[in-house]
Amino acid sequence: MTDQTMETIVIDTAPQSDADPAKTASLYRMVMPDHLCPYGLKAKALLERKGFTVHDHWLTTRDETDRLKRKLDVKATPQVFIAGRRIGGYDDLQEHFGHHVPKADETTYRPVLTLFAVAAVIALAIAWVATGALETAMIFSWFVSVAMVLLGLQKLQDVESFSTMFLNYDLLARRWVPYGYIYPYLETAAGLAMLAGVALWAAAPVALVIGTIGAVSVIKAVWIDGRELKCACMGGGSNTPLGFVSLTENLAMALMGLWMLVRLF
Repeated sequence: MTDQTMETIVIDTAPQSDADPAKTASLYRMVMPDHLCPYGLKAKALLERKGFTVHDHWLTTRDETDRLKRKLDVKATPQVFIAGRRIGGYDDLQEHFGHHVPKADETTYRPVLTLFAVAAVIALAIAWVATGALETAMIFSWFVSVAMVLLGLQKLQDVESFSTMFLNYDLLARRWVPYGYIYPYLETAAGLAMLAGVALWAAAPVALVIGTIGAVSVIKAVWIDGRELKCACMGGGSNTPLGFVSLTENLAMALMGLWMLVRLF
Protein backbone atom coordinates (compact mmCIF):
# COMPACT_ATOMS: atom_id res chain seq x y z
CA MET A 1 0.00 0.00 0.00
CA THR A 2 1.31 3.43 -0.80
CA ASP A 3 0.19 6.93 0.14
CA GLN A 4 -0.11 9.74 -2.38
CA THR A 5 1.98 12.87 -1.84
CA MET A 6 0.55 14.69 1.20
CA GLU A 7 0.19 18.43 1.74
CA THR A 8 0.52 17.77 5.47
CA ILE A 9 2.33 14.81 6.95
CA VAL A 10 -0.12 12.58 8.83
CA ILE A 11 1.53 9.88 10.89
CA ASP A 12 -0.37 6.65 10.43
CA THR A 13 0.77 4.95 13.66
CA ALA A 14 -2.22 2.66 14.04
CA PRO A 15 -3.69 1.98 10.59
CA GLN A 16 -7.12 0.45 10.25
CA SER A 17 -6.75 -3.12 9.10
CA ASP A 18 -8.43 -6.48 9.39
CA ALA A 19 -5.06 -7.91 10.37
CA ASP A 20 -3.97 -8.43 13.97
CA PRO A 21 -2.90 -4.95 15.23
CA ALA A 22 0.08 -6.53 16.94
CA LYS A 23 1.23 -7.81 13.54
CA THR A 24 0.57 -4.60 11.62
CA ALA A 25 3.28 -2.02 10.96
CA SER A 26 3.49 1.40 9.34
CA LEU A 27 6.66 2.13 7.41
CA TYR A 28 7.77 5.54 6.16
CA ARG A 29 10.59 5.36 3.61
CA MET A 30 12.09 7.41 0.81
CA VAL A 31 11.01 6.39 -2.69
CA MET A 32 12.17 9.16 -5.02
CA PRO A 33 12.96 9.24 -8.74
CA ASP A 34 16.67 9.55 -7.99
CA HIS A 35 16.87 7.70 -4.67
CA LEU A 36 15.36 4.50 -3.32
CA CYS A 37 16.35 4.10 0.33
CA PRO A 38 18.02 0.67 0.77
CA TYR A 39 17.33 0.65 4.50
CA GLY A 40 13.66 1.22 3.79
CA LEU A 41 13.64 -1.85 1.56
CA LYS A 42 15.46 -3.84 4.23
CA ALA A 43 12.99 -2.73 6.90
CA LYS A 44 10.02 -3.73 4.72
CA ALA A 45 11.56 -7.12 3.95
CA LEU A 46 12.34 -7.76 7.63
CA LEU A 47 8.81 -6.88 8.71
CA GLU A 48 7.32 -9.17 6.07
CA ARG A 49 9.64 -12.02 7.12
CA LYS A 50 8.32 -11.60 10.64
CA GLY A 51 4.76 -11.95 9.38
CA PHE A 52 3.70 -8.30 9.57
CA THR A 53 1.18 -6.58 7.36
CA VAL A 54 3.10 -3.52 6.22
CA HIS A 55 1.40 -0.19 5.48
CA ASP A 56 4.07 1.20 3.20
CA HIS A 57 4.12 5.02 3.08
CA TRP A 58 6.35 6.52 0.40
CA LEU A 59 8.19 9.80 0.92
CA THR A 60 8.48 10.93 -2.67
CA THR A 61 10.16 14.32 -2.24
CA ARG A 62 12.97 15.74 -0.12
CA ASP A 63 10.56 18.29 1.36
CA GLU A 64 8.16 15.55 2.42
CA THR A 65 11.01 13.63 4.01
CA ASP A 66 12.25 16.70 5.90
CA ARG A 67 8.75 17.46 7.19
CA LEU A 68 8.39 13.92 8.50
CA LYS A 69 11.74 14.13 10.28
CA ARG A 70 10.78 17.44 11.89
CA LYS A 71 7.41 16.11 12.98
CA LEU A 72 8.96 13.03 14.59
CA ASP A 73 12.11 14.86 15.75
CA VAL A 74 14.36 12.26 14.09
CA LYS A 75 17.45 12.60 11.93
CA ALA A 76 16.85 9.87 9.38
CA THR A 77 14.39 7.63 7.62
CA PRO A 78 13.00 5.00 7.36
CA GLN A 79 10.76 5.13 10.41
CA VAL A 80 8.72 2.16 11.60
CA PHE A 81 5.65 2.04 13.86
CA ILE A 82 4.31 -1.18 15.35
CA ALA A 83 1.00 -1.29 17.23
CA GLY A 84 1.00 2.49 17.51
CA ARG A 85 4.53 2.69 18.96
CA ARG A 86 7.44 4.18 17.07
CA ILE A 87 10.24 1.65 16.78
CA GLY A 88 12.65 3.82 14.81
CA GLY A 89 14.92 3.09 11.86
CA TYR A 90 16.24 -0.15 10.41
CA ASP A 91 18.85 -0.74 13.13
CA ASP A 92 16.22 -0.07 15.81
CA LEU A 93 13.90 -2.53 14.09
CA GLN A 94 16.57 -5.22 14.10
CA GLU A 95 17.17 -4.66 17.81
CA HIS A 96 13.39 -4.76 18.41
CA PHE A 97 13.38 -8.28 16.98
CA GLY A 98 16.40 -9.29 19.05
CA HIS A 99 18.98 -9.15 16.27
CA HIS A 100 22.53 -8.09 17.07
CA VAL A 101 23.46 -4.84 15.33
CA PRO A 102 27.26 -4.48 15.16
CA LYS A 103 28.66 -1.03 15.90
CA ALA A 104 31.05 0.68 13.52
CA ASP A 105 34.09 0.15 15.80
CA GLU A 106 33.04 -3.22 17.21
CA THR A 107 35.76 -5.86 17.08
CA THR A 108 34.88 -9.02 15.18
CA TYR A 109 36.57 -12.17 13.88
CA ARG A 110 33.97 -12.68 11.14
CA PRO A 111 35.95 -11.17 8.20
CA VAL A 112 39.12 -13.16 8.80
CA LEU A 113 37.27 -16.40 9.64
CA THR A 114 35.20 -15.99 6.48
CA LEU A 115 38.38 -15.49 4.46
CA PHE A 116 39.94 -18.64 5.94
CA ALA A 117 36.75 -20.62 5.22
CA VAL A 118 36.77 -19.48 1.58
CA ALA A 119 40.49 -20.31 1.32
CA ALA A 120 39.78 -23.81 2.64
CA VAL A 121 37.01 -24.37 0.09
CA ILE A 122 39.25 -23.12 -2.73
CA ALA A 123 42.03 -25.48 -1.57
CA LEU A 124 39.59 -28.40 -1.64
CA ALA A 125 38.46 -27.38 -5.12
CA ILE A 126 42.07 -27.25 -6.33
CA ALA A 127 42.73 -30.68 -4.81
CA TRP A 128 39.67 -32.12 -6.53
CA VAL A 129 40.64 -30.69 -9.93
CA ALA A 130 44.32 -31.62 -9.58
CA THR A 131 44.00 -35.12 -8.12
CA GLY A 132 40.35 -36.15 -8.38
CA ALA A 133 40.31 -36.71 -4.63
CA LEU A 134 40.27 -34.71 -1.41
CA GLU A 135 42.77 -36.87 0.46
CA THR A 136 46.07 -35.23 -0.33
CA ALA A 137 48.87 -33.81 1.76
CA MET A 138 48.93 -30.80 -0.55
CA ILE A 139 45.58 -29.47 0.68
CA PHE A 140 47.22 -27.74 3.66
CA SER A 141 49.84 -26.05 1.48
CA TRP A 142 47.19 -24.94 -1.01
CA PHE A 143 45.04 -23.64 1.83
CA VAL A 144 47.88 -21.55 3.29
CA SER A 145 48.93 -20.31 -0.15
CA VAL A 146 45.38 -19.25 -1.08
CA ALA A 147 44.90 -17.61 2.32
CA MET A 148 48.12 -15.63 1.84
CA VAL A 149 46.94 -14.39 -1.56
CA LEU A 150 43.51 -13.39 -0.22
CA LEU A 151 45.02 -11.67 2.82
CA GLY A 152 47.52 -9.88 0.60
CA LEU A 153 44.69 -8.70 -1.62
CA GLN A 154 42.92 -7.19 1.39
CA LYS A 155 46.04 -5.22 2.27
CA LEU A 156 46.76 -4.15 -1.31
CA GLN A 157 43.41 -2.37 -1.53
CA ASP A 158 44.82 0.38 0.72
CA VAL A 159 48.50 -0.09 1.44
CA GLU A 160 48.76 3.28 3.20
CA SER A 161 46.07 2.43 5.77
CA PHE A 162 47.50 -1.06 6.23
CA SER A 163 51.02 0.23 6.88
CA THR A 164 49.71 2.69 9.47
CA MET A 165 47.93 -0.04 11.42
CA PHE A 166 50.86 -2.45 10.93
CA LEU A 167 53.23 0.03 12.56
CA ASN A 168 51.29 -0.31 15.81
CA TYR A 169 52.85 -3.68 16.54
CA ASP A 170 55.16 -5.15 13.88
CA LEU A 171 58.72 -5.15 15.17
CA LEU A 172 60.50 -4.90 11.81
CA ALA A 173 58.17 -2.21 10.42
CA ARG A 174 58.85 -0.10 13.51
CA ARG A 175 62.56 -0.23 12.80
CA TRP A 176 62.26 0.05 9.01
CA VAL A 177 59.05 1.80 7.94
CA PRO A 178 59.22 0.77 4.22
CA TYR A 179 58.63 -2.84 5.33
CA GLY A 180 55.02 -1.89 6.08
CA TYR A 181 54.58 -0.88 2.44
CA ILE A 182 56.44 -3.89 1.02
CA TYR A 183 54.76 -6.53 3.18
CA PRO A 184 51.47 -6.87 1.19
CA TYR A 185 53.44 -7.46 -2.02
CA LEU A 186 55.73 -10.00 -0.37
CA GLU A 187 52.78 -11.91 1.11
CA THR A 188 50.81 -11.96 -2.14
CA ALA A 189 53.78 -12.88 -4.33
CA ALA A 190 54.94 -15.66 -1.98
CA GLY A 191 51.42 -17.08 -1.81
CA LEU A 192 51.06 -17.09 -5.61
CA ALA A 193 54.50 -18.67 -6.10
CA MET A 194 53.81 -21.43 -3.56
CA LEU A 195 50.38 -22.05 -5.07
CA ALA A 196 51.90 -22.44 -8.53
CA GLY A 197 54.93 -24.33 -7.24
CA VAL A 198 57.38 -21.95 -8.89
CA ALA A 199 60.35 -19.98 -7.53
CA LEU A 200 60.02 -21.79 -4.22
CA TRP A 201 63.68 -21.01 -3.51
CA ALA A 202 62.52 -17.39 -3.01
CA ALA A 203 58.90 -17.81 -1.88
CA ALA A 204 59.62 -20.26 0.93
CA PRO A 205 62.20 -18.07 2.73
CA VAL A 206 59.92 -15.04 2.36
CA ALA A 207 57.01 -16.91 3.96
CA LEU A 208 59.25 -18.22 6.73
CA VAL A 209 60.74 -14.81 7.52
CA ILE A 210 57.61 -12.65 7.40
CA GLY A 211 55.59 -15.32 9.22
CA THR A 212 58.18 -15.62 12.00
CA ILE A 213 58.52 -11.85 12.43
CA GLY A 214 54.73 -11.53 12.48
CA ALA A 215 54.32 -14.26 15.11
CA VAL A 216 56.98 -12.77 17.37
CA SER A 217 55.44 -9.30 16.96
CA VAL A 218 51.96 -10.55 17.93
CA ILE A 219 53.28 -12.44 20.96
CA LYS A 220 55.16 -9.38 22.20
CA ALA A 221 52.32 -6.92 21.63
CA VAL A 222 49.49 -9.04 23.04
CA TRP A 223 50.93 -11.44 25.61
CA ILE A 224 54.08 -9.62 26.79
CA ASP A 225 53.06 -5.95 26.57
CA GLY A 226 49.36 -6.67 27.18
CA ARG A 227 48.19 -4.25 24.48
CA GLU A 228 44.68 -4.37 22.97
CA LEU A 229 45.12 -3.70 19.27
CA LYS A 230 43.39 -4.41 16.00
CA CYS A 231 45.08 -6.71 13.53
CA ALA A 232 46.16 -5.32 10.18
CA CYS A 233 45.78 -8.78 8.62
CA MET A 234 42.55 -7.79 6.82
CA GLY A 235 43.84 -4.36 5.81
CA GLY A 236 43.86 -0.93 7.37
CA GLY A 237 40.13 -0.82 8.13
CA SER A 238 40.04 -4.12 9.99
CA ASN A 239 38.15 -4.53 13.27
CA THR A 240 39.68 -7.95 13.91
CA PRO A 241 41.42 -8.09 17.31
CA LEU A 242 45.13 -8.79 17.35
CA GLY A 243 45.59 -12.09 19.12
CA PHE A 244 45.22 -15.83 18.65
CA VAL A 245 43.88 -15.75 15.07
CA SER A 246 46.68 -13.40 13.98
CA LEU A 247 49.28 -15.60 15.68
CA THR A 248 47.88 -18.74 14.03
CA GLU A 249 47.98 -17.06 10.61
CA ASN A 250 51.63 -16.09 11.00
CA LEU A 251 52.67 -19.46 12.39
CA ALA A 252 50.96 -21.26 9.50
CA MET A 253 52.81 -19.03 7.04
CA ALA A 254 56.14 -19.66 8.74
CA LEU A 255 55.57 -23.43 8.94
CA MET A 256 54.58 -23.48 5.28
CA GLY A 257 57.79 -21.73 4.34
CA LEU A 258 59.87 -24.08 6.51
CA TRP A 259 58.16 -27.18 5.09
CA MET A 260 58.81 -26.09 1.51
CA LEU A 261 62.45 -25.31 2.29
CA VAL A 262 62.87 -28.81 3.73
CA ARG A 263 61.27 -30.31 0.63
CA LEU A 264 63.62 -28.33 -1.61
CA PHE A 265 66.72 -29.65 0.15
